[in-house]
Amino acid sequence: MEINRAKQILSSPKEIDVHYHGVSIWIKSVDETSSMATVHARGTHDEDRMVPVLDLEEK
Repeated sequence: MEINRAKQILSSPKEIDVHYHGVSIWIKSVDETSSMATVHARGTHDEDRMVPVLDLEEK
């Protein structure tokens, strides 16, 4: 996924399905400088993790 699309999803009022390595996630923030996103798995209280924005997929 491109940085701009990740930022659009983050600011969208709609729920947009995004996956990281096959796992449905929420994007909590996007860091343009490092091209990383802070995410956590949907439906869980798992810890946040930093992942490359390029590894995110919109479903």
